[in-house]
Amino acid sequence: MSASRFSALHARAAQAPRPARASEREVVVTIPNARRPEPEAKQPEHAKTSNRVLDARIRIHRMLIEEINLVALERLPKDEMRRQVQDFVGEKTREERLAINGAELEALVDDIVDEMVGLGPLEPLLKDPTINDILINGHENCFVERRGKLEKIHVPFKDEAHLLRIINKIVAAVGRRVDESQPMVDARMLDGSRFNAAIRPIGVDGPLVSIRKFSKNKLGLHKLVEFGALTQTMAEVLAAAVYSRKTTIISGGTGTGKTTMLNALSAFIPEDERLITIEDAAELQLQQPHVARMETRPANIEGHGEIRQRDLVKNALRMRPERIILGECRGEEAFDMLQAMN
Repeated sequence: MSASRFSALHARAAQAPRPARASEREVVVTIPNARRPEPEAKQPEHAKTSNRVLDARIRIHRMLIEEINLVALERLPKDEMRRQVQDFVGEKTREERLAINGAELEALVDDIVDEMVGLGPLEPLLKDPTINDILINGHENCFVERRGKLEKIHVPFKDEAHLLRIINKIVAAVGRRVDESQPMVDARMLDGSRFNAAIRPIGVDGPLVSIRKFSKNKLGLHKLVEFGALTQTMAEVLAAAVYSRKTTIISGGTGTGKTTMLNALSAFIPEDERLITIEDAAELQLQQPHVARMETRPANIEGHGEIRQRDLVKNALRMRPERIILGECRGEEAFDMLQAMN
């Protein structure tokens, strides 16, 4: 392996400022209060209007969801659908004598169109690039993570049934289901985001939803060094291990960056090797041209047809792999993985 492969890492390390040693910094320890203050609820920009206008919007939004013919509208082209929704909203605002200006009317029409062809109140959150995670604990209790901090926000779900309808829309798009007989589901959303839901009776207070948004900005190993996630020497050792085909295990807690690290290290896999990935919900972003991706499948309503990671590991060994990448290993597939390593 040539040293030039890691020259970019060396160059960036030379330019980066050297962090101060622990002995050179003043360490201040603050003892937190026994009780943390309640997080301040923050509303998205499009919802920062007066209470009177907000109440009017919620009222007309409910009327539209109850009265509009969803099936007929979904068959129309998006432009025609938006025109008809705009006419309907304008008529209702006049009938109800609601004080809504032109900009607010356009925003309300956008909400309804999102309800028809998108994911309703989740659409603005999915489009917000500052949000990393969306966490829903029942339809009235919603949080997002921005820059590593959790914030409570208002998401205008009509009721629990409204939230359930959106959950079913997400899982149906990837061929999965969630109901009382199978109240938990993992899925990959159409944009690549990771989706997990648990409904009643597992969710005691209502549906629980966790969405880890798909990151369009892929972090390379040099970026992780710049951010201080690991040192230059650590990066070189890991990159060399991947390039020389050493068996590597990445472990850590929830949200610690395991997938980010795996995606960064995958850049050091030669492009002439055949890779096979096995995941519960496909989310790896490998850039090599020869990648075969496989995904597990839950059992159907009769309890048949389940395909486990263990089955896929065994099958992958018959597919002439040069590398097998297992997205998560937390069950019986560990035995087959250890056999494959040897």
